Amino acid sequence: MAFDGKLLSGVTVLIAVVEAGSIARAAEALGLSPSGVSRALSRLEKRVGARLLARTTRSLSLTDEGRRFYEQVGPLLAGIEEAAIEASGSASTVRGRLRVNIDPFFSRIILSGHLAAFMKRYPDVSVELIMRDSVGDLVADGFDLALRFGDPPVGSFVARKLLETRVVTVASPSYIKTHGRPRHPREVEECDCIDFYDAANGRPYDWEVRSEKEVIPLRVKARLLVSDSGTLIGACEAGAGIAQILELGCKHLLDSGRLVELFPEWSDERFPFYAIYPSRLHRAAKVRMFIEFCLEVVSGNPRVGGKAK
Repeated sequence: MAFDGKLLSGVTVLIAVVEAGSIARAAEALGLSPSGVSRALSRLEKRVGARLLARTTRSLSLTDEGRRFYEQVGPLLAGIEEAAIEASGSASTVRGRLRVNIDPFFSRIILSGHLAAFMKRYPDVSVELIMRDSVGDLVADGFDLALRFGDPPVGSFVARKLLETRVVTVASPSYIKTHGRPRHPREVEECDCIDFYDAANGRPYDWEVRSEKEVIPLRVKARLLVSDSGTLIGACEAGAGIAQILELGCKHLLDSGRLVELFPEWSDERFPFYAIYPSRLHRAAKVRMFIEFCLEVVSGNPRVGGKAK
């Protein structure tokens, strides 16, 4: 196919619409009128011979053909931008809007205190951290990547495991003083516990403990159910009950004695943490640097547990 400047212009408009989420916001970002954006999209669809966007008066979404087209041309356009920046001799090659579908636990408990450092390091990057309960459709939702705990979903994603963290069963010293310390994991079933709501599956997380050779599922009695990780840790520290928490977010409390790990010999359950990308061959510099920054936070933060092997 011969080079077509109008084709490249149409691709730019399509990328802007997907990232902005609406024709009106894309038009504002591009300095065009909404009708001009719509005409550019129509010309692009006519040029490629396929309907790329399903548009109604209230919403728009990529068609299957549009999603495949977007996944193929998106990284190429980003590559052109990066090449132009590097060719200009600029030292700041990391720039643009970075939109991340991020796990609430990681965002609030681990990352939030370090965001100022990232923004200072990369002044030409704007960051949108959107806390979601699931990965969803990264392309249709305009995300550059997702950061999630647990095994990645099945789909057209590329997943990179960044780390693993232990699941620990903990209680506060005040709870242990009042109720006693359970000697075996089974005794937890008779204790006051704090459950964490798994919004992705619409129910509380299952409890279990693991040793090298044995897995014990637990049926706990939870008088308190929460869906926020900060509330879970705070309530447990205040003595509201026993909880199972990712070590990644509570190691500083364990080290300081504000929480007590009840069964160190039954703590082989581990939770993976993944970076999940759309199916693209090229990763923009802003995405690569954000992932590297998160790994720096994990490796250097005193709140962090063990890294993946």
